Amino acid sequence: MFIMDAMGKQRGLVGRSRRSSRRRLSRCAGAGTVRVGQVCKDFDLTETAVREWLRQADVDAGARTDGLTTAEREELARLRLENRRLTEDVEILKRAKAFFAKEIR
Repeated sequence: MFIMDAMGKQRGLVGRSRRSSRRRLSRCAGAGTVRVGQVCKDFDLTETAVREWLRQADVDAGARTDGLTTAEREELARLRLENRRLTEDVEILKRAKAFFAKEIR
């Protein structure tokens, strides 16, 4: 059975977002509709990547508790970015303080 048969030929991966495509592939492979090896072969993907997508889908669904959900990962990335920006802001303010302290004397 080819993956496009399982996913529906009229609703292929063309024109879909990458995340949506991953979800659909994960659902097909995870539901046992198609073997992971067949998904990898049909879409020229590595088996490691597809298995990681399946693991992440299980974490998101609550079937596994050994990792962060996608929402938690996104929040963590956002917080890290914000932390980096705030750290840079503090460094700029420290330099400005030192500059103006020298100028006043």
